[in-house]
Amino acid sequence: MNVFLYLIIFIMGITVGSFLTLATYRIPLNQDITHKRSYCPKCNHRLEFLDMIPLFSYIFLNGRCRYCHVKISPRYFIIELLSGVSLLILAGVLKIDVYTLNINIIIELFLGILYIAFLFLMGGISLEHNKIDKRVLTYGFIISILEVGYQYFLNNKLNMNRIIIYLVLIGLLLLFSISKKGNEKVDNVVDIIIYCILINLFTYEITAILTIIFTLLIVSIRTLIYKIIKKGKKYNLVYPIAFYISISNAIVLGIIFLKSMVF
Repeated sequence: MNVFLYLIIFIMGITVGSFLTLATYRIPLNQDITHKRSYCPKCNHRLEFLDMIPLFSYIFLNGRCRYCHVKISPRYFIIELLSGVSLLILAGVLKIDVYTLNINIIIELFLGILYIAFLFLMGGISLEHNKIDKRVLTYGFIISILEVGYQYFLNNKLNMNRIIIYLVLIGLLLLFSISKKGNEKVDNVVDIIIYCILINLFTYEITAILTIIFTLLIVSIRTLIYKIIKKGKKYNLVYPIAFYISISNAIVLGIIFLKSMVF
């Protein structure tokens, strides 16, 4: 029975991943992500059901649009697969079992799905457009409040003084950002700090600290590689920091989750 349960969870994960690829593309373009039918971004042809089956459509169509035959970016397949694997890992950490399934585990799985979606959206948009979308940041704030509410009212595992400090800090950062309106660099730095605080609210201090360390390590390695490749030549290296933060947080959480499963 558990095999079928985890198969259902994987299918949920790749379905969520399929939606995330759509949202990552449409949100920066201010397009509707819920009611507007999916379409090919090259030929604008409306996609049918068989064109949108997560993972399998990409494989069966050989990575190309059925209508204009333009190659589809492999990131769609990768995001769907990673989303499915992420949910399987989360389900394993929560020790989900068909015989012991209860409301608390279901809520924790649901909140985990929302958080995974947050990381994918922040990272995907940052990688494509090198910016943080404030609507996604707002979404992250909302799910953080949901997590706080769950831990406080249902799980009784929360230090409210810690939460109040972080919420006040977010408020001060937002006021500072407003006062510096028009300064894109300052606005971007503030958004990155808020992103790190939201990660902290959801995953706690040690995970947030390790995430920042991994991010700095990734940036350093990428810079070093470019310096070696360019050999002193001038180059303009773009740093999609939110993408690096998302990847780093996923790595840290993966290590922690797998360690908890083994030990």
